[in-house]
Amino acid sequence: MNLFARIPMPIAVCDASGAIILANPAMTAEWGETSGALRGRSVLELFRPDEETQVLRIAEAVRLGRRSRYPVAVRWEAADGMRRHGELTAEPVSETADEVPGLLVLLRVLGEEHAPAAEPVEAATPAEARILALLAGGATTAQAARGTGLTTDGVTYHLRRLTARWGASNRTELVARAYALGVLTPGVWPPVA
Repeated sequence: MNLFARIPMPIAVCDASGAIILANPAMTAEWGETSGALRGRSVLELFRPDEETQVLRIAEAVRLGRRSRYPVAVRWEAADGMRRHGELTAEPVSETADEVPGLLVLLRVLGEEHAPAAEPVEAATPAEARILALLAGGATTAQAARGTGLTTDGVTYHLRRLTARWGASNRTELVARAYALGVLTPGVWPPVA
């Protein structure tokens, strides 16, 4: 066990499902944790595979009892705030051929990058802010059109522009972002821009 703790490469021993049983200090340091803090956590919770299908193929190979090394390209955000990428190699290990194997997981860090700064979000126009206030109050597209003096196509146009500009996936997210960005005034009913 002393040798395991001294290996400078991040290493973990996992059960067949990928839950960590034991991690060496190099692995726990990658997450800013102390020894034992990673126990029970899934390796896939910590590292994001570049290709999900790799993980499915490995799980199937382990289930079928194949003994080989399985490299997976992964990305993660380390405890120091750096985004890293590397290779996670899982190797099935067991005492006997009949036993369900555990996994010896080795991490090779290949590079890092600073997390990009958040890009500034373009504010809403007065017309867009008014539409968002009406939607936050429960208005339909037709009601928002009447409330702003626009056509329904005009309201839809403004909503599509906002959706693209703010990267929102639906109207609920648009309204939430409007509150988060200060376009709508929190704590006021009916909503106002």
